[in-house]
Amino acid sequence: MRRVRYGPRSAEELSAAREAAARIPDVWSTGVIAVWETDPDAAAQVLPPPLKPAPRPLVRAVISRVDLPGGHALGAGSVAVRAVHDGQEGDYPLVMPMTTERALIGGREVFGEPKKLGEVEVTVADGRVEASLTRHGIAFVRVSGTAGEELELPPPHENLDFYLKFLPAPDGDGLDSDAALVHCTRRGRTRALRRVDGAVTLTDSPFDPVADLPVRRLVEITLEERTSTQEGRIVERVPAAAVLPFVHQRYDDPMQVLDA
Repeated sequence: MRRVRYGPRSAEELSAAREAAARIPDVWSTGVIAVWETDPDAAAQVLPPPLKPAPRPLVRAVISRVDLPGGHALGAGSVAVRAVHDGQEGDYPLVMPMTTERALIGGREVFGEPKKLGEVEVTVADGRVEASLTRHGIAFVRVSGTAGEELELPPPHENLDFYLKFLPAPDGDGLDSDAALVHCTRRGRTRALRRVDGAVTLTDSPFDPVADLPVRRLVEITLEERTSTQEGRIVERVPAAAVLPFVHQRYDDPMQVLDA
């Protein structure tokens, strides 16, 4: 009988796929990272329960070009607010533009990352650094400046991100279950690090309203080459009723989850 590719895979095929994934080489990215202090009230408003505001109202924008095996490149971005959960401080991403569907689906379905298709640009030429995140024709985050001196490389680092993993109910009434709060630990190394003298420009967008988190004080801009891995775990279940007011962070149509 002819093998149908949509049919089930054998145990040997599944095992081979897992082994191949475990042998993926280090994937390095060139990224522009901007950190600024925003209004404390604005930072607090975007955090769903049980997250609490961090002592400093920091916002971090990461705009990266990822060099994939085979000579391909991926654009990846993130805008996150500093938060605290269970005594641990980390970042709560509000939007994570990706340039490929594969990167988007994997992060959203596995970790609950708020990934959306978008345009991610990073250009470094003749000492000038330009980076932007664009969706629906609006470059809602731009970072521009001049690359400065090389900085001392940090030791291998470990960072924590918070995600809410959930799905809208198939009948259009709320969520299909309570949400899962995910702690995602990122472990990585940096092989190049430079200071950037520049500025962050936020443009208003109805779909990605990062401009509501204005730059009150620019903390730093850096240009980095780094690689990292991530591992997530569910630490808490969050009632669907507590998550519903924040569903519009995930979807461009804020009423989608209420459609009947």
